[in-house]
Amino acid sequence: MARAGQGAEDTERVLGATQLRGLIPWRLFPQWDQVAYIVKAYPAACSAGILIVAVGLLSGIGPEVLPMEPNKIDIYSQYAGPGTPGHLLGTDIQGRDIMARLIWGSRSALAVAILPVSIAAAIGLLLASIAGFFGRFLEITILRSTDVLFGLPPFMLAVAVAASLGPGLGNMVIAITAILIAPMTRVAHQIIVNIREQSFVEAARASGARNHQIVWHHVLPNMLPPVMAYGVSLVGLQIVFGAGLSFIGLGVQPPDADWGKMIAEGQDALQDAPWVAAFPGLCIFVVAAAFNIVSDSVRDVLDPYTRV
Repeated sequence: MARAGQGAEDTERVLGATQLRGLIPWRLFPQWDQVAYIVKAYPAACSAGILIVAVGLLSGIGPEVLPMEPNKIDIYSQYAGPGTPGHLLGTDIQGRDIMARLIWGSRSALAVAILPVSIAAAIGLLLASIAGFFGRFLEITILRSTDVLFGLPPFMLAVAVAASLGPGLGNMVIAITAILIAPMTRVAHQIIVNIREQSFVEAARASGARNHQIVWHHVLPNMLPPVMAYGVSLVGLQIVFGAGLSFIGLGVQPPDADWGKMIAEGQDALQDAPWVAAFPGLCIFVVAAAFNIVSDSVRDVLDPYTRV
């Protein structure tokens, strides 16, 4: 009996068999003692998280309190260097303040990073649930469709979708979402394959629960932590993808500010005014790296498969 009990505990720990109502306050909203433990255990991730929160707050309230207009042209201040009075980070070829444009550009950068991952995660969870519990034919159809998408280079697929829809922030979000649906669906389906054969799912099925009840009450709570961990790991990469689309003219359009577009506008002045392209490039690198650092710790905290 002791061995059987221990086996049940191991199964619950590995698969994270926790109801959603128990997951929310304990995992997603920890108490102060848990916060202290997380800060002590993951100092780099906490620092990166603070940076991400700061960028998010700055993108939200910064444009409203900035004294500088991001699109204000001043032909007498072309290529003003960093530290110029009134222009802390300098200006570009049209005399526009780089700091103001960086803050405005953070809005599109975060939108392109977070929205596609969230939408693709929701679609992936839905498709994986259908494939895993609603018939072999649907499972084969969905998985073969994702195989087709996997055979295409991700960035080229995003370029093709964005080019067909036209430039713009909304179409860029759609394009990046399209390349994320296949990996999200695959990850979620693999988790379902591991979950649907477990004893608690069999017990729910034997008690008369229908497929949609099993998915909602037993499978979804166990899928959320690893899918969330995987989703966070993709956010940093989407910042780079979004900047790449804007760089080639398929993203945010002038005169709106965007980090990728700012790099494209500054590439012709790398020798005379390198700060024009260097500052947005540094922002892309730092924010993407911060998301990657956070994703490693989120995976350790949320994904039960890493805590065996």
